[in-house]
Amino acid sequence: MTPTCAPATTIQSRFVDEFGGGGSADGVPRAGVGGGGDAERLARVGLGRVIEPGDLAALKVFEGVGVVEMWERLRRQEVGTERWVTRMAKVEPERDLERAAAVGARFVIPGDDEWPEQVEVLAEAGQLSRRAGVPFGLWVRGPAHLRQVLEQSVAIVGARACSSYGSHVAGELAAGLSGKGYAVVSGGAYGIDAAAHRGALSIGGVTVAVLACGVDKSYPRSNSALFSRIVEQGLVVSELSPGCSPSKLRFLARNRLIAAASQGTLIVEAAVRSGALNSAGWAEQCGRPVMAVPGPITSRMSEGSHLLIRERDAVLVTDVPEIIEAVSPLGTGLTSYRHSPKTPFDELSHELRRTLDAVPVQTPAPTHRIATTAGLDLPTTQDALEALTALNLVHQSATGWCLTRQPG
Repeated sequence: MTPTCAPATTIQSRFVDEFGGGGSADGVPRAGVGGGGDAERLARVGLGRVIEPGDLAALKVFEGVGVVEMWERLRRQEVGTERWVTRMAKVEPERDLERAAAVGARFVIPGDDEWPEQVEVLAEAGQLSRRAGVPFGLWVRGPAHLRQVLEQSVAIVGARACSSYGSHVAGELAAGLSGKGYAVVSGGAYGIDAAAHRGALSIGGVTVAVLACGVDKSYPRSNSALFSRIVEQGLVVSELSPGCSPSKLRFLARNRLIAAASQGTLIVEAAVRSGALNSAGWAEQCGRPVMAVPGPITSRMSEGSHLLIRERDAVLVTDVPEIIEAVSPLGTGLTSYRHSPKTPFDELSHELRRTLDAVPVQTPAPTHRIATTAGLDLPTTQDALEALTALNLVHQSATGWCLTRQPG
């Protein structure tokens, strides 16, 4: 027998009591009604249950209409809303809020302190893979503060069937970024996603898993233990209502959210046709930096990364400083080109280098022969040999000069 739901006002009041005010005594962020009142929050919850994430048809039908009015039109089943009628009969926004509260989740909407305003770039980012638009709200589970976490964040995504190279690189880069104070955002999938999450968690960093299902579900199920760790230390986020299962279109919609929420998107490994390249496409649409890690030219899993670098102006990155430079404001976070370690030879003057090159390795040579070989006059050669002796690079014997054997 299906239990009878409590009246809307009762459940909503309980929700506000437990999750109101944007903060709590235990330090866990809460989302209350600050984003627009009970009516708007309930409308956004309902719309998120009825309308698929990024649904182009909804954007067209409800263009210029506020969320409360959208919800009322759906409830009245007005002309033009027929495609969503079948879902309306089972929608209970209050029940969704109660279900979220049961697993320690909260619903964040525009106007809430936790709302990450950068995702609103999706209003102008156009469409990709038949998806577009800003989420009605975000279901959030975990102790971290969503907006603050995403202010300095990098998305790391890639192939599910990744290589050991890709898994290692994703984990190392994620750990390095976490050590620099960056949150690592990914999709919670097998392969690169899981490696990135684990890399951040390994040093106590914050990681955000953006799901294509409800925040009360673990998908894939074998990553349940990973999701539990993320909920304890970071955040699990979705625009889908509690209880929702993943689908292909929902993964594509999820990718737009990963790209918009982060400062930049890093592709570690990806085939030419992959969800990771879809995420890269959304990052481009949102004006976010796209980065790619190079891999072996013989690896199919690196073909997508190489394509991004060669044809779509992705930034080739190989370490954490290069990632930080790519996502930092212009002129900040700069890194220098790599140089080999300096040796004693690097500091030598032109004459000393020429003289040193002319000194034999084993059989000693007199000064005049070294001068001839070096193309220098005798006094200059003599001065150079004495300077090189002081540096312990050459030594003199009874028959002439030869190089000093260097340790190692």
